[in-house]
Amino acid sequence: MKIGIDTFGCEHGRSGIGMYLLSLLANLPDSSGILYELFGSEIDRYTYTAQTDRFLYTGVPVADSFVAEWIWHFFNLGAFSLRQKYNAVLFAGGVKYLPFRFKVPGIVVVNDIISELPEITSNPIFARYIRFCLSRCTKIIAGSQYIKNDLVALSVPEDRIEVVYNGIDHSLFYPRTELYTDVVTIKPFAIKRPYLIYASRLQGPAKKHVELIRAFSAFKKATGLPHRLVLAGESGAYSDMVQKESIQSEYASDIFLTGFFPHDSLPELYANADACIFPSVCEGVGLPVIEAMACGIPVACAKFGALPEIADKYAVYFTPDNIEETASVLKKIVTDKDLRSNLITSGIEWTKKFDWKKTARETYEIIRKIVAQ
Repeated sequence: MKIGIDTFGCEHGRSGIGMYLLSLLANLPDSSGILYELFGSEIDRYTYTAQTDRFLYTGVPVADSFVAEWIWHFFNLGAFSLRQKYNAVLFAGGVKYLPFRFKVPGIVVVNDIISELPEITSNPIFARYIRFCLSRCTKIIAGSQYIKNDLVALSVPEDRIEVVYNGIDHSLFYPRTELYTDVVTIKPFAIKRPYLIYASRLQGPAKKHVELIRAFSAFKKATGLPHRLVLAGESGAYSDMVQKESIQSEYASDIFLTGFFPHDSLPELYANADACIFPSVCEGVGLPVIEAMACGIPVACAKFGALPEIADKYAVYFTPDNIEETASVLKKIVTDKDLRSNLITSGIEWTKKFDWKKTARETYEIIRKIVAQ
Protein backbone atom coordinates (compact mmCIF):
# COMPACT_ATOMS: atom_id res chain seq x y z
CA MET A 1 0.00 0.00 0.00
CA LYS A 2 1.53 3.30 -1.12
CA ILE A 3 0.21 6.66 0.07
CA GLY A 4 1.22 9.92 -1.59
CA ILE A 5 1.37 13.05 0.57
CA ASP A 6 1.09 16.33 -1.31
CA THR A 7 3.29 19.02 0.28
CA PHE A 8 2.28 21.84 -2.06
CA GLY A 9 0.49 24.62 -0.20
CA CYS A 10 2.38 23.96 3.04
CA GLU A 11 4.49 27.10 2.51
CA HIS A 12 7.86 25.40 2.95
CA GLY A 13 7.10 24.57 6.59
CA ARG A 14 6.95 28.24 7.62
CA SER A 15 3.23 28.47 8.41
CA GLY A 16 0.55 26.80 10.50
CA ILE A 17 -0.18 24.39 7.65
CA GLY A 18 3.52 23.65 7.29
CA MET A 19 3.80 22.89 11.01
CA TYR A 20 0.72 20.69 10.72
CA LEU A 21 2.45 18.54 8.12
CA LEU A 22 5.72 18.37 10.05
CA SER A 23 3.90 17.33 13.22
CA LEU A 24 1.73 14.80 11.42
CA LEU A 25 4.73 13.15 9.78
CA ALA A 26 6.60 12.96 13.08
CA ASN A 27 3.72 11.01 14.63
CA LEU A 28 2.26 8.82 11.89
CA PRO A 29 2.18 5.22 13.21
CA ASP A 30 4.72 2.79 11.80
CA SER A 31 3.07 0.17 9.62
CA SER A 32 4.78 -2.52 7.61
CA GLY A 33 1.85 -2.46 5.21
CA ILE A 34 2.03 1.23 4.24
CA LEU A 35 4.72 3.12 2.34
CA TYR A 36 4.47 6.91 2.50
CA GLU A 37 5.88 9.08 -0.29
CA LEU A 38 5.91 12.86 -0.11
CA PHE A 39 5.89 14.89 -3.30
CA GLY A 40 6.22 18.59 -3.91
CA SER A 41 8.64 21.34 -4.87
CA GLU A 42 12.26 20.24 -5.22
CA ILE A 43 13.32 22.98 -2.79
CA ASP A 44 11.33 21.16 -0.07
CA ARG A 45 13.13 17.86 -0.48
CA TYR A 46 14.62 18.15 3.02
CA THR A 47 12.04 20.49 4.59
CA TYR A 48 9.86 17.59 5.75
CA THR A 49 12.33 14.71 5.71
CA ALA A 50 15.45 16.10 7.40
CA GLN A 51 14.60 14.55 10.77
CA THR A 52 13.62 11.10 9.53
CA ASP A 53 14.31 8.51 6.83
CA ARG A 54 10.82 7.00 7.07
CA PHE A 55 9.47 8.84 4.03
CA LEU A 56 10.39 8.87 0.37
CA TYR A 57 10.33 12.21 -1.46
CA THR A 58 9.70 12.89 -5.14
CA GLY A 59 10.47 16.39 -6.40
CA VAL A 60 8.13 17.82 -9.01
CA PRO A 61 9.76 20.05 -11.68
CA VAL A 62 7.42 23.04 -11.47
CA ALA A 63 8.06 26.73 -10.79
CA ASP A 64 7.62 27.90 -7.19
CA SER A 65 4.49 29.97 -7.84
CA PHE A 66 0.80 29.52 -7.12
CA VAL A 67 -0.22 29.65 -10.80
CA ALA A 68 2.37 27.11 -11.96
CA GLU A 69 1.64 24.71 -9.11
CA TRP A 70 -2.12 25.04 -9.57
CA ILE A 71 -1.83 24.30 -13.31
CA TRP A 72 0.29 21.24 -12.55
CA HIS A 73 -2.34 19.91 -10.16
CA PHE A 74 -5.17 20.63 -12.60
CA PHE A 75 -3.56 18.90 -15.60
CA ASN A 76 -0.86 16.56 -14.31
CA LEU A 77 -1.57 15.28 -10.82
CA GLY A 78 -3.96 12.53 -11.92
CA ALA A 79 -1.44 10.94 -14.26
CA PHE A 80 1.35 11.51 -11.74
CA SER A 81 -0.61 9.64 -9.05
CA LEU A 82 -1.13 6.66 -11.33
CA ARG A 83 2.50 6.67 -12.45
CA GLN A 84 3.70 6.69 -8.84
CA LYS A 85 1.27 3.83 -8.10
CA TYR A 86 -0.38 5.59 -5.16
CA ASN A 87 -3.34 3.86 -3.56
CA ALA A 88 -4.47 7.24 -2.18
CA VAL A 89 -3.23 10.82 -1.89
CA LEU A 90 -3.37 13.00 1.23
CA PHE A 91 -3.61 16.70 0.37
CA ALA A 92 -2.03 18.23 3.48
CA GLY A 93 -2.06 21.82 2.22
CA GLY A 94 -5.81 22.23 1.99
CA VAL A 95 -7.99 23.18 -0.96
CA LYS A 96 -5.84 25.51 -3.06
CA TYR A 97 -4.13 22.71 -4.98
CA LEU A 98 -6.60 20.03 -6.00
CA PRO A 99 -6.94 18.09 -9.26
CA PHE A 100 -9.94 18.42 -11.54
CA ARG A 101 -10.30 14.65 -11.42
CA PHE A 102 -9.10 12.31 -8.70
CA LYS A 103 -7.57 9.28 -10.44
CA VAL A 104 -6.95 7.67 -7.04
CA PRO A 105 -8.81 8.28 -3.75
CA GLY A 106 -8.11 11.80 -2.46
CA ILE A 107 -8.16 12.83 1.21
CA VAL A 108 -8.17 16.60 1.71
CA VAL A 109 -7.06 18.16 5.01
CA VAL A 110 -8.93 21.41 5.68
CA ASN A 111 -7.63 23.63 8.47
CA ASP A 112 -9.07 26.89 7.12
CA ILE A 113 -12.53 28.40 7.09
CA ILE A 114 -13.09 27.88 3.38
CA SER A 115 -15.90 30.40 2.97
CA GLU A 116 -13.61 33.16 4.27
CA LEU A 117 -10.49 32.44 2.20
CA PRO A 118 -9.62 35.52 0.07
CA GLU A 119 -9.22 33.28 -2.99
CA ILE A 120 -12.81 32.12 -2.50
CA THR A 121 -14.48 35.40 -1.56
CA SER A 122 -12.83 37.38 -4.38
CA ASN A 123 -13.14 34.84 -7.20
CA PRO A 124 -16.54 33.18 -7.79
CA ILE A 125 -15.11 30.95 -10.53
CA PHE A 126 -12.38 29.59 -8.26
CA ALA A 127 -14.95 29.17 -5.48
CA ARG A 128 -17.10 26.98 -7.75
CA TYR A 129 -14.01 24.99 -8.73
CA ILE A 130 -13.14 24.31 -5.09
CA ARG A 131 -16.69 23.21 -4.31
CA PHE A 132 -16.58 20.87 -7.30
CA CYS A 133 -13.26 19.34 -6.19
CA LEU A 134 -14.45 18.87 -2.62
CA SER A 135 -17.58 17.13 -3.90
CA ARG A 136 -15.39 14.69 -5.86
CA CYS A 137 -12.74 13.81 -3.27
CA THR A 138 -13.10 10.65 -1.20
CA LYS A 139 -12.82 12.17 2.28
CA ILE A 140 -12.26 15.53 3.97
CA ILE A 141 -10.45 15.82 7.30
CA ALA A 142 -11.69 18.98 9.03
CA GLY A 143 -9.60 20.51 11.82
CA SER A 144 -12.69 21.48 13.86
CA GLN A 145 -16.44 21.13 14.00
CA TYR A 146 -16.63 24.78 12.96
CA ILE A 147 -14.81 23.97 9.72
CA LYS A 148 -17.10 20.99 9.12
CA ASN A 149 -20.18 23.18 9.56
CA ASP A 150 -18.69 25.73 7.15
CA LEU A 151 -18.12 23.01 4.54
CA VAL A 152 -21.66 21.68 4.95
CA ALA A 153 -22.97 25.22 4.41
CA LEU A 154 -21.05 25.19 1.12
CA SER A 155 -23.02 22.06 0.09
CA VAL A 156 -20.22 19.57 0.76
CA PRO A 157 -21.82 16.23 1.76
CA GLU A 158 -21.67 15.91 5.54
CA ASP A 159 -20.97 12.18 5.48
CA ARG A 160 -17.77 12.87 3.58
CA ILE A 161 -16.29 14.96 6.39
CA GLU A 162 -14.44 13.67 9.47
CA VAL A 163 -13.37 16.00 12.28
CA VAL A 164 -9.82 15.37 13.49
CA TYR A 165 -8.44 18.00 15.85
CA ASN A 166 -4.86 19.18 15.50
CA GLY A 167 -2.51 18.29 18.32
CA ILE A 168 0.19 20.15 20.17
CA ASP A 169 3.70 19.00 20.95
CA HIS A 170 3.71 18.61 24.73
CA SER A 171 7.46 18.06 24.71
CA LEU A 172 7.75 21.72 23.61
CA PHE A 173 4.64 23.37 25.00
CA TYR A 174 4.60 22.96 28.77
CA PRO A 175 4.86 25.31 31.80
CA ARG A 176 8.37 26.54 32.61
CA THR A 177 9.32 26.62 36.27
CA GLU A 178 12.27 28.91 35.69
CA LEU A 179 11.37 32.20 34.05
CA TYR A 180 13.41 35.20 33.04
CA THR A 181 13.33 38.11 35.48
CA ASP A 182 13.62 41.26 33.37
CA VAL A 183 14.55 40.42 29.79
CA VAL A 184 13.71 37.34 27.74
CA THR A 185 16.68 36.44 25.55
CA ILE A 186 15.77 34.20 22.62
CA LYS A 187 18.35 34.81 19.91
CA PRO A 188 18.28 37.11 18.04
CA PHE A 189 15.62 38.74 20.25
CA ALA A 190 15.79 40.43 23.64
CA ILE A 191 12.30 41.23 24.93
CA LYS A 192 11.68 43.16 28.13
CA ARG A 193 9.13 41.75 30.56
CA PRO A 194 6.28 42.04 31.39
CA TYR A 195 4.60 41.58 28.01
CA LEU A 196 1.47 40.28 26.30
CA ILE A 197 1.91 37.97 23.31
CA TYR A 198 -0.01 37.55 20.05
CA ALA A 199 1.57 35.04 17.66
CA SER A 200 0.03 35.13 14.20
CA ARG A 201 1.10 35.97 10.67
CA LEU A 202 0.36 39.53 9.55
CA GLN A 203 -1.74 38.38 6.62
CA GLY A 204 -5.03 40.28 6.70
CA PRO A 205 -7.51 42.49 8.54
CA ALA A 206 -9.37 39.47 10.00
CA LYS A 207 -6.31 38.83 12.19
CA LYS A 208 -7.18 42.09 14.00
CA HIS A 209 -3.63 43.26 14.70
CA VAL A 210 -4.60 46.90 14.21
CA GLU A 211 -7.53 46.65 16.63
CA LEU A 212 -5.33 44.95 19.21
CA ILE A 213 -2.73 47.73 18.98
CA ARG A 214 -5.47 50.31 19.57
CA ALA A 215 -6.85 48.36 22.52
CA PHE A 216 -3.35 47.95 23.94
CA SER A 217 -2.81 51.71 23.71
CA ALA A 218 -6.10 52.29 25.54
CA PHE A 219 -5.07 49.73 28.16
CA LYS A 220 -1.74 51.48 28.70
CA LYS A 221 -3.35 54.90 28.97
CA ALA A 222 -5.96 53.69 31.47
CA THR A 223 -3.66 51.65 33.72
CA GLY A 224 -0.13 53.00 33.37
CA LEU A 225 1.12 49.41 33.66
CA PRO A 226 4.59 48.62 32.27
CA HIS A 227 3.49 45.84 29.89
CA ARG A 228 4.66 45.59 26.31
CA LEU A 229 2.83 44.04 23.37
CA VAL A 230 4.77 41.44 21.37
CA LEU A 231 3.42 40.62 17.91
CA ALA A 232 5.23 37.48 16.77
CA GLY A 233 4.47 36.52 13.21
CA GLU A 234 5.87 36.44 9.70
CA SER A 235 5.23 39.40 7.44
CA GLY A 236 2.25 39.14 5.14
CA ALA A 237 -0.08 41.23 3.00
CA TYR A 238 -1.14 43.30 6.02
CA SER A 239 2.33 44.06 7.39
CA ASP A 240 2.44 47.70 6.26
CA MET A 241 -0.88 48.50 7.95
CA VAL A 242 0.20 46.86 11.21
CA GLN A 243 3.57 48.60 11.22
CA LYS A 244 1.95 51.96 10.47
CA GLU A 245 -0.54 51.55 13.34
CA SER A 246 2.27 50.53 15.67
CA ILE A 247 4.41 53.55 14.78
CA GLN A 248 1.49 55.94 15.17
CA SER A 249 0.59 54.61 18.62
CA GLU A 250 1.37 56.83 21.60
CA TYR A 251 2.98 53.70 23.07
CA ALA A 252 4.99 52.70 20.01
CA SER A 253 8.09 52.05 22.13
CA ASP A 254 6.16 49.31 23.96
CA ILE A 255 5.06 47.47 20.80
CA PHE A 256 7.50 44.92 19.41
CA LEU A 257 7.08 43.17 16.04
CA THR A 258 9.41 40.19 15.78
CA GLY A 259 8.75 39.11 12.18
CA PHE A 260 9.07 35.38 11.59
CA PHE A 261 9.61 33.61 14.90
CA PRO A 262 10.91 29.99 14.97
CA HIS A 263 8.19 27.61 16.14
CA ASP A 264 10.58 25.77 18.46
CA SER A 265 11.26 29.03 20.31
CA LEU A 266 7.61 29.97 20.77
CA PRO A 267 7.12 27.95 24.00
CA GLU A 268 9.73 30.02 25.80
CA LEU A 269 8.20 33.22 24.45
CA TYR A 270 4.75 32.10 25.60
CA ALA A 271 5.83 30.90 29.03
CA ASN A 272 7.47 34.23 29.90
CA ALA A 273 4.44 36.28 28.83
CA ASP A 274 1.83 37.53 31.27
CA ALA A 275 -0.93 36.43 28.89
CA CYS A 276 -1.73 35.40 25.34
CA ILE A 277 -4.14 37.76 23.55
CA PHE A 278 -5.62 36.29 20.37
CA PRO A 279 -8.04 38.65 18.56
CA SER A 280 -8.26 36.85 15.20
CA VAL A 281 -11.80 36.27 13.91
CA CYS A 282 -10.85 33.87 11.10
CA GLU A 283 -9.44 30.83 12.90
CA GLY A 284 -10.54 27.38 11.80
CA VAL A 285 -8.22 25.61 14.24
CA GLY A 286 -6.76 28.18 16.67
CA LEU A 287 -3.73 26.12 17.60
CA PRO A 288 -1.73 29.03 19.12
CA VAL A 289 -4.43 29.44 21.77
CA ILE A 290 -4.00 25.95 23.22
CA GLU A 291 -0.22 26.07 22.74
CA ALA A 292 -0.18 29.16 24.96
CA MET A 293 -2.46 27.48 27.51
CA ALA A 294 -0.18 24.46 27.63
CA CYS A 295 2.73 26.78 28.50
CA GLY A 296 0.89 27.88 31.63
CA ILE A 297 -0.29 31.37 30.78
CA PRO A 298 -3.87 32.73 30.73
CA VAL A 299 -5.54 33.32 27.37
CA ALA A 300 -8.00 35.92 26.11
CA CYS A 301 -9.37 35.46 22.61
CA ALA A 302 -12.04 36.55 20.18
CA LYS A 303 -15.39 34.82 20.40
CA PHE A 304 -15.38 34.02 16.69
CA GLY A 305 -14.58 31.13 14.38
CA ALA A 306 -13.43 27.92 16.02
CA LEU A 307 -11.87 29.64 19.04
CA PRO A 308 -14.82 29.06 21.44
CA GLU A 309 -14.77 25.39 20.39
CA ILE A 310 -11.02 25.03 20.83
CA ALA A 311 -10.60 27.09 24.01
CA ASP A 312 -14.00 26.14 25.50
CA LYS A 313 -14.53 27.76 28.93
CA TYR A 314 -10.82 28.09 29.62
CA ALA A 315 -10.30 31.53 28.08
CA VAL A 316 -11.71 35.02 28.47
CA TYR A 317 -13.58 36.19 25.36
CA PHE A 318 -13.94 39.60 23.78
CA THR A 319 -15.08 41.33 20.58
CA PRO A 320 -11.96 42.70 18.85
CA ASP A 321 -13.76 45.56 17.11
CA ASN A 322 -14.87 46.86 20.51
CA ILE A 323 -11.69 48.62 21.57
CA GLU A 324 -12.94 49.56 25.05
CA GLU A 325 -14.08 46.01 25.77
CA THR A 326 -10.77 44.59 24.60
CA ALA A 327 -8.79 47.07 26.70
CA SER A 328 -10.89 46.12 29.73
CA VAL A 329 -10.17 42.42 29.13
CA LEU A 330 -6.44 43.16 28.90
CA LYS A 331 -6.59 44.90 32.28
CA LYS A 332 -8.61 42.07 33.83
CA ILE A 333 -6.40 39.24 32.62
CA VAL A 334 -3.28 41.06 33.84
CA THR A 335 -4.54 42.22 37.26
CA ASP A 336 -7.16 39.69 38.44
CA LYS A 337 -5.05 37.15 40.34
CA ASP A 338 -7.88 34.68 40.98
CA LEU A 339 -8.93 34.71 37.32
CA ARG A 340 -5.35 34.21 36.20
CA SER A 341 -4.83 31.29 38.56
CA ASN A 342 -8.03 29.54 37.46
CA LEU A 343 -7.31 30.02 33.76
CA ILE A 344 -3.76 28.73 34.09
CA THR A 345 -4.65 25.60 36.06
CA SER A 346 -7.72 24.64 34.03
CA GLY A 347 -6.07 25.55 30.74
CA ILE A 348 -3.12 23.22 31.28
CA GLU A 349 -5.49 20.35 32.03
CA TRP A 350 -7.71 21.13 29.03
CA THR A 351 -4.85 21.05 26.55
CA LYS A 352 -3.98 17.44 27.41
CA LYS A 353 -6.75 16.30 25.04
CA PHE A 354 -4.87 17.80 22.08
CA ASP A 355 -2.04 15.46 21.13
CA TRP A 356 -0.29 14.91 17.80
CA LYS A 357 -0.07 11.16 18.34
CA LYS A 358 -3.87 11.06 18.61
CA THR A 359 -4.24 13.28 15.54
CA ALA A 360 -1.86 11.12 13.50
CA ARG A 361 -3.48 7.88 14.66
CA GLU A 362 -6.97 9.07 13.67
CA THR A 363 -5.66 10.31 10.31
CA TYR A 364 -3.95 6.99 9.70
CA GLU A 365 -7.18 5.10 10.43
CA ILE A 366 -9.09 7.21 7.90
CA ILE A 367 -6.45 6.51 5.25
CA ARG A 368 -6.35 2.81 6.05
CA LYS A 369 -10.13 2.39 5.84
CA ILE A 370 -10.31 4.22 2.50
CA VAL A 371 -7.57 2.13 0.92
CA ALA A 372 -9.10 -1.08 2.29
CA GLN A 373 -12.46 -0.39 0.60
